[in-house]
Amino acid sequence: MAANNNRSNHDSDENTRLYNPYQNFEAPIKSQYLYKLPTSPEYLFTEESLKQRRSWGENLTFYTGTAYLGGSVAGAAVGIVTGVKNFESGDTTKLKINRILNSSGHTGRTWGNRVGIIGLMYAGIESGVVAAMDRDDVWTSVVAGLGTGAVFRAARGVRSAAVAGALGGIAAGAVVAGKQVVKRYVPI
Repeated sequence: MAANNNRSNHDSDENTRLYNPYQNFEAPIKSQYLYKLPTSPEYLFTEESLKQRRSWGENLTFYTGTAYLGGSVAGAAVGIVTGVKNFESGDTTKLKINRILNSSGHTGRTWGNRVGIIGLMYAGIESGVVAAMDRDDVWTSVVAGLGTGAVFRAARGVRSAAVAGALGGIAAGAVVAGKQVVKRYVPI
């Protein structure tokens, strides 16, 4: 009788799936070791489940890491091209490889750090704007891009900060608009 009640509880709950940790082993294990695992994220408070956005810490980690990785890869590619251009006629293969590795490592590290800092500033400003305005839309990203560009170039003067801020806002708006276009027209 208890086994039937347990089985009906498994079937009636659509937010869980049955998991048997011994399914890949050829051992006769009883079905009492089936566990109900959730199919969707679990939240401690109901307010957390209503938000469809990453937290500020997740946002900070995601943007900084993604920017650092992208900058490092782009910088390494530029470094490879620079290393190949710096070949001299009497270089051995070992010296050529050394030039490429040194150039790509140095340029990749430099670009990664610069772009990673831009991602860090963008994530911080965006999270601050979302917390202050209590909404997350296209304009939040545009304001974050504007602020990031302005802060990144602030040491070079007001004119440079204004131009970089405008470019940052345009870039952030273009990325968000591109994301919306991809969501709408590309079947994924």
